[in-house]
Amino acid sequence: MKILAKNKKAYNEYHILEILEAGIVLTGQEVKSIKTGKANMLGSFVVLKGEIPQLLNTKIPAYQPKNAPADYDEAGTRNLLLTKAEIKRLLGKSKQKSLTIVPLRMYTKQSKIKVEIAVVEKRDKKDKREIMKKRISDRDIRRELKTRG
Repeated sequence: MKILAKNKKAYNEYHILEILEAGIVLTGQEVKSIKTGKANMLGSFVVLKGEIPQLLNTKIPAYQPKNAPADYDEAGTRNLLLTKAEIKRLLGKSKQKSLTIVPLRMYTKQSKIKVEIAVVEKRDKKDKREIMKKRISDRDIRRELKTRG
């Protein structure tokens, strides 16, 4: 499993409640572009239109810009592939107050491109500060152990 794109901001901004794996509908040139590491998931989110989950604001530039179709939109809407049970569960969660669905990372699995999406809740500033302090202290401890060992 090779990670192709990551939404680093999501891990800091949100508290992750539930994680799902989804397929994504792409064109050939989008697949090539993603596999070369050009995808950007910063600011991406998932919405449910009817019963179709859609990924918004994920920027996938054209593999060869000169050969791209004239109407190609790099930040266009892309459909996600989930089972009916997963879609129903997401519908229920998305209707709850303060819950959002965001993509966490994009990776390959048996030559298919998959997106890991999560049901998340926004963190307070206080929580973010505590997490940053914990990361810094953990990093300092690892450094100290490394220099002693």
